[in-house]
Amino acid sequence: MKKTDLIAPEQYNIVSEIEQYAEQADKKTLIYHDDEGHQTTVTYAELIAGANQYGHVFKAHGLKKGDKLLILMPRSIETYYLYIAALKLGVIVIPGSEMLRTKDLQYRIQHGEVTAVASVDVGAEQFERVDGIDHVTKFIIGQPRDQWIDLTGEAQDQSTELETIPTHRDDVAFLPYTSGTTGNPKAVIHTHGWGYAHLQMAPKHWLCIEEDDLVWATAAPGWQKWVWSPFLSIMGKGATAFIYNGRFNAETYLKLLQDNHINVLCCTPTEYRIMSKLENLTDYDLSHLHSAVSAGEPLNREVIDQFRDNFNLSVRDGYGQTESTLLIGFLKETELRPGAMGKAIPGSETCVVDDDGNPVPPNTVGNIAVPLDLPALFHGYYKDPERTKAPQRGDYYITGDQAYMDEDGYFWFDGRKDDIIISSGYTIGPFEVEDSLIKHPDVKECAVVASPHELRGNIVKAFIIPQDGVARDDATVKKLQNYVKQDVAPYKYPRAIEFVDDLPKTNSGKIRRVELRDLEQRRYDEQHRS
Repeated sequence: MKKTDLIAPEQYNIVSEIEQYAEQADKKTLIYHDDEGHQTTVTYAELIAGANQYGHVFKAHGLKKGDKLLILMPRSIETYYLYIAALKLGVIVIPGSEMLRTKDLQYRIQHGEVTAVASVDVGAEQFERVDGIDHVTKFIIGQPRDQWIDLTGEAQDQSTELETIPTHRDDVAFLPYTSGTTGNPKAVIHTHGWGYAHLQMAPKHWLCIEEDDLVWATAAPGWQKWVWSPFLSIMGKGATAFIYNGRFNAETYLKLLQDNHINVLCCTPTEYRIMSKLENLTDYDLSHLHSAVSAGEPLNREVIDQFRDNFNLSVRDGYGQTESTLLIGFLKETELRPGAMGKAIPGSETCVVDDDGNPVPPNTVGNIAVPLDLPALFHGYYKDPERTKAPQRGDYYITGDQAYMDEDGYFWFDGRKDDIIISSGYTIGPFEVEDSLIKHPDVKECAVVASPHELRGNIVKAFIIPQDGVARDDATVKKLQNYVKQDVAPYKYPRAIEFVDDLPKTNSGKIRRVELRDLEQRRYDEQHRS
């Protein structure tokens, strides 16, 4: 596939990819399962009809093309209605997580110049203390609330037909916010044309979604991964989305996969890691799965081995960003190489460059990069030209992650540029140490970061969640340190280990190492202040 194959028709709206399947009256699009075991099925025709009714309510209250709608919703059928309705009207969607609080919402509403918000009833209270909220149109889903428009109630009497407003491929569709290591969150500009490019890449080549597959992508609304997989990848391919709105539990997940005959699974490395630690994996039948993928951060070899040995299932890694789409991954036909990230997704032209934007030779660590003219790349950060320009090097956008590419085109992850640990002159990628630790039966989860040190500059420190019943003592520390020394180069072993009950994570499940690094820096500064 060429880069030109990723360019959308000039007049294009993402919803057209979904709406085409509504012509088949009984074609299923959603199977919703709550944590009490209740299940609801929705067809494509019903989905579009419901979205059209929401769209009429939006129009009646003044929403028009180019307006921005902040959506704060859980995993639900209504969330799909909202996204489709907004996109059909040319309204720009700002995804919002249920975890957002007043301060977060305040920034998004002001910075994003938000016209309207749509929230589930239990999240509406977070908006009440937002300055200027009285000037924003407020829609509520669920229990009615004073000064909020009852979207659910008003939609019932609306027409199920709604004309799509003409949109250009360069018209903005999504404005997701993503946090960097410093400063306020950045608003990523994605167009309708980006959606077209995404559909040519991720669901086709990596997820391997076939029409009528039952697909479970566990990402929650509020971040771009939900737009990637549960929304566009599934519905743009005419498949059926399985939605589970309940807390993660390894046994529950495996039973749902088994009982619902799920065909494609996309979940976080953390979810795979915890499932792989169960001792009774062979009690579950996952024979209906023909595709299982993981994204967010590299998946440990031990986890991949567990799924292969117990289910004859290859869990395939994928790599991408909020700013792009899937860029690197193991496709079904790609030979697995333990520890590698996979190969560049066809059409992405992903490569490794130096700090000046020049491609580097094989087996040379550099920056993971894509061409600036990639149709699946964002159109900049909203109202932030400086941060838009910062990752540009020559003709490339650099992702901030480092890797090397071998002679066969496989990428090997080295870590985020700001995650790299330099200790006594050695350069150490945290993932290799984490990969070693997670293989040990005493370790449930871990994160490795640089900890400041007077003599060595930094040392390798591991924050570890131990398995239940494992002693959090010096003997366990020594055991784990000796294990890593034997498994990887001895200079990489964690000189410090701290046992913790949890690790800081994004709402997508990615470990926020920056928080742990900052913690270590503060501790060091306090210790040396006295």
